[in-house]
Amino acid sequence: MALVPSAVNPNRKFDTGRFDFLGKAKYLVPLSIITIVVGLINLGTRGLNYGIDFVGGTVIQIQYEKPVSAETVRQVLNHAGYQKAMVQTFSNNRDFLIRTEALRGKTQRQSDQLQNALVKKLSAALRTGVAGNPAQIESVNSVGPEVGAQLKRNSLLATFYSLLMILVYIGIRFDYKYAPGAVFCLIHDAVVTISIYAIFRREVNMQTLASILTLLGYSTNDTIITFDRIRENEKVYRGESFYNLVNRSVNDMLSRTLLTAFTTELAVCGLYFLSGGVIKQITFTLLVGIIIGTYSSIYIAAYIVIWFDRLEKRKAQARLQTAKASS
Repeated sequence: MALVPSAVNPNRKFDTGRFDFLGKAKYLVPLSIITIVVGLINLGTRGLNYGIDFVGGTVIQIQYEKPVSAETVRQVLNHAGYQKAMVQTFSNNRDFLIRTEALRGKTQRQSDQLQNALVKKLSAALRTGVAGNPAQIESVNSVGPEVGAQLKRNSLLATFYSLLMILVYIGIRFDYKYAPGAVFCLIHDAVVTISIYAIFRREVNMQTLASILTLLGYSTNDTIITFDRIRENEKVYRGESFYNLVNRSVNDMLSRTLLTAFTTELAVCGLYFLSGGVIKQITFTLLVGIIIGTYSSIYIAAYIVIWFDRLEKRKAQARLQTAKASS
């Protein structure tokens, strides 16, 4: 049976939805603020584990004919005179990623020459370092320290401009009562996701940045859809409190929000467990971020809208009292 708007039938009890999300949100919003503060402190003290895209260096991908341990590969590199390499293996113990630090010379040309000489030396050692188990060099990617610093700077600028454009769109799309909730969700989702990278010391590279920007767009879209339903219900149920309207609107969009998040997570899980390399790095961010974005759209954004609505009403009441006192 279709619901009758309360303005038409004031005797009908208003249906605020099955779940009282806003009743729980008053406890979760402070928790999210604490999480953001802890995340920022963690980022400031521990920092991020930047990949070669941002700090420079070389990644060599090799494949052995037979399985071999990562420790054996490290011994080969040690015998070649390089002890600072990071060795990452895959599940088959045949494919490895060897990461080296960027070598700095007095000029960019000297840095490139030092890096190229190191790559040739390590590649030759890796090919024949394990007796009876030759290796094949699959790929070699090098980034100089100056180029890495420039990429980091450009990436930060790209992120800043992307967030700025999202904030401009939100400001045009909604009034000041709605915009702060969407803005806080953007900050919340980005900081919490990056904090997880800092806590678990996962590598941050260009792929991570691309996936975080994708996540922010996904989360913003989810929040905007909920806000649209709130504004629709404001026009239909004029006699109800704004608190009940928001809670009903979140319930109205709950199935859409959860189904979208669940189906997206299924696809991302498939990519995460069946792929590797760059794809796995991107899907890890999406796996974590979709959960955080769905949570913030349901609990955080709606409650902040309630808070600003109450603030607006208190200001209006204060202006009215001031006007009465002056008259």
